[in-house]
Amino acid sequence: MVALLGPAFVAAIAYVDPGNVAANLTAGARFGYLLVWVLVVANVMAVLVQYLSAKLGVVTGRSLPEVLGERLSRRGRVVYWAQAEVVAMATDVAEVIGGAIALHLLFGVPLVLGGLITGVVSMLVLTVQQRRGQRVFESVVTSMLVVLTVGFCAGLFFSPPDLGAVLGGLVPRLDGPESVLLAASMLGATVMPHAIYLHSSLARDRVRHDARVQRQHLLAAGVADGDDEPAPPSTATVRRLLTATRWDVVAALVLAGGVNIAMLLLAAANLPGRTGTDSIEGAHAAIESSLGPAVAILFGVGLLASGLASTSVGAYAGAEIMSGLLRVRVSLLARRLVTLVPAIVLLATGVSPTWLLVVSQVVLSFGIPFAMVPLVRITRDAGLLGGFRNGVLTQVAAWAVAAVIVALNIALLWLTFTG
Repeated sequence: MVALLGPAFVAAIAYVDPGNVAANLTAGARFGYLLVWVLVVANVMAVLVQYLSAKLGVVTGRSLPEVLGERLSRRGRVVYWAQAEVVAMATDVAEVIGGAIALHLLFGVPLVLGGLITGVVSMLVLTVQQRRGQRVFESVVTSMLVVLTVGFCAGLFFSPPDLGAVLGGLVPRLDGPESVLLAASMLGATVMPHAIYLHSSLARDRVRHDARVQRQHLLAAGVADGDDEPAPPSTATVRRLLTATRWDVVAALVLAGGVNIAMLLLAAANLPGRTGTDSIEGAHAAIESSLGPAVAILFGVGLLASGLASTSVGAYAGAEIMSGLLRVRVSLLARRLVTLVPAIVLLATGVSPTWLLVVSQVVLSFGIPFAMVPLVRITRDAGLLGGFRNGVLTQVAAWAVAAVIVALNIALLWLTFTG
């Protein structure tokens, strides 16, 4: 069971990417512990969404892009791929910018050079995936998740939060229009489209890996012949894989959710009323002045690990989207080079990196319905998932979550464009 864990930890990187850092720190600095409950609710929704994505890959042996590619016409596949590709590239731009900011904060590296370094390191990570396989790639990304967890949570050991206030923050309540907008931003940005597409692919590959391992055992025991075709997984095997998937998703998202909550608590305990925390650079400066350079360095290391891991995962997701919808496989390294160019060009323009992150989140908001709605519909399809399709309660909960997330993203788009 433990050997089957891993895919959700890769997908969970999307929940602790640089785009989440400023939002969590701003929430804590402006409203203290008031919005802790928002992150808890957001994490519960994320668990359901990511489990449905993984279940699709486990039960059908196909990813969400592959299933959609089978059901859409050629023109529909191209149009759907175009919007998904824009979303994947926007994600990648945000992560490269996050890594560049981290290198600038830690070492004073110019943003353009930092973006190039981030791109090169992510290429090395993707090379590991191509040469050593998914399991080693998962281990590398999970190691980065551990590093960013330590970096983002270290400040709590130097200045722990008020436990009573934390418990009070679990009670749902708001305080004025600004807190409503910030809560909507935190909830609406919970689920990332590329995490939905990628998780189904990772779970699919884990089923294939599990089948190969079982086959090797049968060959070693002399039960199977080397020329036999691998048998499809049995119902018992699928149930075992789904059990492992549930543990995987819950463990990974509890960790990611804990990191987000830790950032909010760090700001609530140490940065109340501080201005400038709505940008990553401002938040870093506030942490340094309040908790000292050591904590600020750890925070920068966490941000760097977040940028490096999330940009590698974003490039991986883009390749899976293209493969599933267009049935064209492109080298991960080639995709990395192509999607790195827009990020470097944007950094070279001198535009505020924080503003670029905001724009990338707007683009992601456009892509949410295209990932959420098909996922909920497909996982209820008895012809595709058979007895593993969503039950009535699961389907109701899934539609409710999808409606909330899509509505919040539409509201955020409207508020962004209207000021």
